[in-house]
This record gives sequence, C-alpha cells and structure tokens, in this order.
Amino acid sequence: MKRISIFLIFSLLILSCKQYINAQETKSKEKKTATTTVQINPATVKKHLFTLASDEMEGRATGTPGIEKAAQYIENEFKRIGLSYYGELTSYRQNFKHKDIEMFNVIGVLEGKSKKDEFVIVSAHYDHLGVKKEGKGDLIYNGANDDASGVVGVLALAEYYAKKDTNERTIVFVCFTAEEMGLIGSKYFGKDIDADTFVAGINLELIGKEPKTGPKTAWLTGFDRSNFGKIIQKNLKGTGYKLFPDPYPAFNLFFRSDNASLAKLGVPSHTFSTTPIDIDPDYHKVTDEASTLDIGILTETIKAVAIGTSSIINGKDTPTRVVIK
Repeated sequence: MKRISIFLIFSLLILSCKQYINAQETKSKEKKTATTTVQINPATVKKHLFTLASDEMEGRATGTPGIEKAAQYIENEFKRIGLSYYGELTSYRQNFKHKDIEMFNVIGVLEGKSKKDEFVIVSAHYDHLGVKKEGKGDLIYNGANDDASGVVGVLALAEYYAKKDTNERTIVFVCFTAEEMGLIGSKYFGKDIDADTFVAGINLELIGKEPKTGPKTAWLTGFDRSNFGKIIQKNLKGTGYKLFPDPYPAFNLFFRSDNASLAKLGVPSHTFSTTPIDIDPDYHKVTDEASTLDIGILTETIKAVAIGTSSIINGKDTPTRVVIK
C-alpha cells in the first residue's frame, strides 16, 4: 500500500510538471505568434523611405517646395489608408505661420472605440535641413534617418492599425514640421490641446540603424520620467526584441525631439530610436541617404513599437504622467 501511495504521488508530480511546461510553451508560442502577426511590409517601408529621402524632396526644409512635395505624399497615404481629419480641420494640414514662413503639420486620425475620447499620438518630424547654399557635389541633406525613417514608421503604423481596426483609444498620427528649427510644429500643435485627454505620445526618430545595444533592440528617451518604457518592456517579453533606456543621457535627447513639446504639458511622450548617435557618421550630413539604412532594422523596429504599445492603444494600460521640474 505504501509503495502504491509513493507511486501515485510520483505520478502526480510528473503530471504537474508536464502541465506547467506545456503552459509555459503555450504562452511562449502565443507571444511568438503575436510578433509574426504584426504585418509590416518591408517593400512598402522601402518605398516610403526612398520616396521621402529622394533628391526630388530637396531635403524637405520648412517653407520650401521640397517639404510641400513630402506633405503631399504623406497626405495621399493618409487618404489611401482612410484616416480622418483632426478636430475642426478641413484637410490633413494644420496650417500656421512662424516668422513669416507658412508652415503645416500633417495630421490624420483613426477614431477609437470604447475610449475614443482618449488620445494616443504617433509622431515623427518630416522636415529636414534642405540644400547646402554652396559647395560642389552632393548638396542635398536627404534626411533619410533623420527623420524620414520616423515618418515611414508613422505611415506603416497608421496602415497597420487601420487594417487591424481594434484600437479602443483614438490614435492621432502627426508628421510635425520645423523640428529642425526648434520643435516649432509640435509646440504649435500642443498649445491648444487638452493635455489631460492625451494619454501617451509615441515619437519615432532615427530608427533605421543598429544601436549600440545590439540587434533587435531600441532605446527610449526619458525612460525614468514615466512608466511608459516599463509597459513597453512588459509587452515585448518573449518576442526577442528588447527596449533599453536612452544610453546617451549627456545628450539631453528627451528635450531635443518633438516628444518634449507634449511632455512639458504632462503627457507621457517619449522618443524611440535605434541609432548610435555618438558615432553615426551621417547625422546632419548630406550622406544621410536612404541607402545607408537597413530596411530590416527599420521594419523590425516598427513591428516592435506596434507590439510594445499595443496595451496602451487598446486601453488596457495608461502610463503615468510626466513631471518636468
């Protein structure tokens, strides 16, 4: 009888272990499946990048014919995807004037469902430095990584979420102008909003190169200023992609991109990046061409942003507010 009892206990232990292992394997498979179901087409990513960073765009300087061409391309994509206009606007453009220069942010909206009065911004700046006034050879600052790569992310995520059609919160896709002039476009956007209704800001900048943290990783500015980053890390567990805090604190990058304009209003708005900015040979150079970027890295980063922010988009997680002292 004693032997039978020991045998039964042993059998139950083995069964419990098997059930635990199977449960863990199921969870792992579900997580891996989640990464593969984020459909971001590398061919479309490449098309957007090579168009926005082409010589035809003339470096996309604010107030030039080049940025007008870029804006039209973005508008056409927003229309094709089926995004709505923002607020009381009658087009995708938010027009304003700064120092006698006509400027415009390009904005499209994907309305939410159960929490449509709560907003998440997905943004990047579409302006760059234009054309050198003098010199020989290549004079165009194409701005492929800075920040056509981020705009590609905005367009790809807009199409992804529009097709998915499960966003509980309203997503506002914004391509800001005049970032290179001092965050002018994002400051204008932020001046009249009700910041309390904006639950998060997802800003994308310089996302086309492998970071110092290694393959399948990105870093986030202002990581410790809210729990936004920890939410992303939680959602990325098991995917093979990792998010790290900004490895360049001395550069003060949290305040050098458009996320800062919203963060100063209390919105947990942060910038995703992948580029080793301290050693990048192309930053703010005419060599920042589309051919210098890795389409695979760009595509995988966009997918990771989609997975990482999914619980925020779907209304399950709300990041803590940013406090600027």
